[in-house]
Amino acid sequence: MNPFNKIRHPFKYSYFYASFALIIANFVFYVLSLKINSLPYYCSLNVVSITRNYYLWQFVTYMFVHANWSHIISNMLGLLFFGVSLERAIGSKEFLLFYFSTGILSGLFSFLFYLITHQYNVYLMGASGAVYAVLLMFAVAYPRAKIYVWGVLPVPAPILVLIYAAIEIYSEFFASGSNIAHLTHLAGFGFAWLYSVIRFGESPWKVWKRNFRA
Repeated sequence: MNPFNKIRHPFKYSYFYASFALIIANFVFYVLSLKINSLPYYCSLNVVSITRNYYLWQFVTYMFVHANWSHIISNMLGLLFFGVSLERAIGSKEFLLFYFSTGILSGLFSFLFYLITHQYNVYLMGASGAVYAVLLMFAVAYPRAKIYVWGVLPVPAPILVLIYAAIEIYSEFFASGSNIAHLTHLAGFGFAWLYSVIRFGESPWKVWKRNFRA
């Protein structure tokens, strides 16, 4: 019996605007954080808070905390542009499983990295890990889609993913002085790739090569 049969068993397709609900929830959470100063402290992902105080909910809640308006708007635009289309392609239940799985795993990966490297003062916040995962899976679901960068330059979705991955790798290892969690973004890409292979039985690379040849 193939052990992947149960893992790959699809949900019955349904669509109930989950991506829009996530966008609203993020904005509501951000407005609340402006009113309740302690909310980002309790909900951002921090090594000390988790290891000493057992704030395990932070693996989920960090995705709803944002540093400022530009931070949340950029993430929510990504969720709007790519998440809505992806949700329509795979269904709302699958989308929610994918979004929270990749987001939580990206947070867990970052937590382990901060723990190993003794970065105890870092407070990880933002939906970027999950949003980057959405971008990659969008490129798998719509490999021939073109994204108009600056509204002018058409870039195939898979190429855009590769460009973003290259930027994040360079920024993580060669740039300094940034408060952006580039490693979490890369983790989002990585876990989305694994999700595609394990859950859908499709390697993104093979999907892209197949469509480039067609």
